[in-house]
Amino acid sequence: MPHLLILGQGYTGTRLRAAMEREGWTVNGTGRTARPGILAADDPAVADAIAAATHILSSVPPETDHDPVLARHGAALAASGAWLGYLSSTGVYGDTSGAWVDETAPVGHGRRSARAAADLAWQGIGARVLRLPGIYGPGRSALDRVREGKAQRIDAGAQVFSRIHVDDIAAAVIAAFAAPPGVWNIADDLPAPGHAVTAFACRLAGAAPPPLVPLAEAELSPQARTFYAENRRVANGKMKRDLGIRLRYPNYRSGLRACLREECP
Repeated sequence: MPHLLILGQGYTGTRLRAAMEREGWTVNGTGRTARPGILAADDPAVADAIAAATHILSSVPPETDHDPVLARHGAALAASGAWLGYLSSTGVYGDTSGAWVDETAPVGHGRRSARAAADLAWQGIGARVLRLPGIYGPGRSALDRVREGKAQRIDAGAQVFSRIHVDDIAAAVIAAFAAPPGVWNIADDLPAPGHAVTAFACRLAGAAPPPLVPLAEAELSPQARTFYAENRRVANGKMKRDLGIRLRYPNYRSGLRACLREECP
C-alpha cells in the first residue's frame, strides 16, 4: 500500500495529508515538536518512517547554511528507493526586475542562497523539486488579514508577486508522483501587485480597502521589507506541460472566492 511521509508537515502538508488519506493512503509526518500523528523531527523513529515510506516529501526550510533533513537523513533518503519530493521556493531566482522566469534560469543570486543550495542538493539525490511562490488558502489569505485589521495596501510601483493556492500545490505534488525527477515552478497564471489582492479581499469581505501607502512610508518589519526588494513573474508552462496540471484556481480572484466559500459555506 502507498505510504507517504511528509517531513515538516505544516499548512501545505496538512492539506496534502488530508487529500491522500481520503484516497486510502497511509500518511505520517514530522514537525518541530511531537503531536498526535506527528513525530518530532529529532525522534529516532523518523529513520524507521523513512525506511517504511514509498513516497517522501520534505517541506522543511533550510537553516542558516544547510538543509537539516539532508544533514540528518540524506544518505538514508538517497538509498531508500522511495519517491522523493522537495517543496522549494521561487525565491531561488532572485530579482528579475519584473521579467518572467522559468526553470532554465540560474539560481542562487538572490537573498535565498541557503534555499538555492538546498534546492540543488535535493535535485542531486533524485527528488522532484517544486518551486513555490507565495502560498495562500483557507485560514491563511488576504481575507484573514482584512478580518484581523492587519491588511495594508502598499504601492511598490511596478512590482508584482506570483502566488499559488494550497490545494493547487497538493494537486501538483500528486501529479508529480508519476513524474521522473525534475524541477517545476508551481504558480498561478496571474502575477499581481499585493495591493490589488488586498483590494479584492476587501470587496469580498465587504470592508473598505485601506489607503494605498508608498513603500517608503509603510510599516513593515525588516524581513517583510526585504520581500519587496525582488520583483518577478513566475512562468508555469513546464508545470502544465510535464505534469498535466489544470489549475483549480488560476488567479487570486478565483482562489479567494474559494477561500470564502470554504470558510463561510
